[in-house]
Amino acid sequence: MTADVQVEAETSPNKNSRGSPILLTNPLQDPEWDLLLATRPEATLFHGKAWARVLHETYGHVPTYYLRLEGGRLADLLPLMEVSSPVTGRRGVSLPFTDFCEPLTTSDSNIANLYQAALEHGRERGWRYLECRGYDGSWPESSPSLAFLGHILDLDGDEKALFAKLDSSVRRGIRKAESAGLRVTIENSVEAVEIYYALHCLTRRRHGVPPQPFRFFANIQKYVLQPGFGFIAIARVGEKPVASAVFFHQGGQALYKYGASNLDFQNIRPNNLLMWEGIRQCHARGCASLHFGRTSLMHEGLRRFKLGFGARETEIKYCKFDFREGRFVTDVDRVEGWFNRVFSAMPPALLKLAGQLLYPHLS
Repeated sequence: MTADVQVEAETSPNKNSRGSPILLTNPLQDPEWDLLLATRPEATLFHGKAWARVLHETYGHVPTYYLRLEGGRLADLLPLMEVSSPVTGRRGVSLPFTDFCEPLTTSDSNIANLYQAALEHGRERGWRYLECRGYDGSWPESSPSLAFLGHILDLDGDEKALFAKLDSSVRRGIRKAESAGLRVTIENSVEAVEIYYALHCLTRRRHGVPPQPFRFFANIQKYVLQPGFGFIAIARVGEKPVASAVFFHQGGQALYKYGASNLDFQNIRPNNLLMWEGIRQCHARGCASLHFGRTSLMHEGLRRFKLGFGARETEIKYCKFDFREGRFVTDVDRVEGWFNRVFSAMPPALLKLAGQLLYPHLS
């Protein structure tokens, strides 16, 4: 590894009982980062260099990853990024714009030392808070701040077995889409990103939320899709794109990250076929599981959609330490509010501009 900085001196109380020092590193400066991660099968693309580069190059967030090695292998990891904004302040997040990013650990006591190192760094840097997205209870005296649902589909067996896992209504939707002439292609080009982004902007306006700036998805294409860590599925009627989805994968784990569609074509169920083709593609690429991302507790319809593909339901918890109050705090799921009505009423061009101006200050 390169670009590591030892955080504690030899007498530091955060030094674990085995004597391995806690290191602070920037994975973007370490050519062996992903090789190091490969020793941990539970690591996801979110722990890797590609996602760190997307966040850094799009928004300037600074990677601040705490880790501990044993015999040259990764023992414990707490990936963080410093988000700094003149509007929303400075804070540590693990990780921005990420559904979940649980720490990698060999024991609760070891990861607790990494949390403590991050807290000390946050106090020195003047962070407003430290938020970790993937609460596992190993942070001493902590409590969850938010909860979401997660859905994981095990990709064991052949395609016939996977199809049998689907609810009958989902299977009917797939057949309806196929009979309507819908076809799905798997792509990773810049042109595919442009097609997805056009549908993404339609969907975000419908939901009353600004779209991420295009450069965010352009960086996803450059650093995630093009190197082979994911793909875009596009559903078309004739030559017209009507739905699209973005999937990531690394190691044996796949993730459904983004989806968008044209509501005018929902009667032919494009999302059912789109998701099924995404499942088939992840299975063909050797993935052992597909995570459908986080779901707000308020989105019962989305929850039912994901369960319909045979996924098992889990809980995703976040944890947040407020430096000003000196304690762990609860948070609010801001998926819905008065702002939805404001954004949904904006002209498309103005809504895109709002996203370009707002997202650099969010996380």
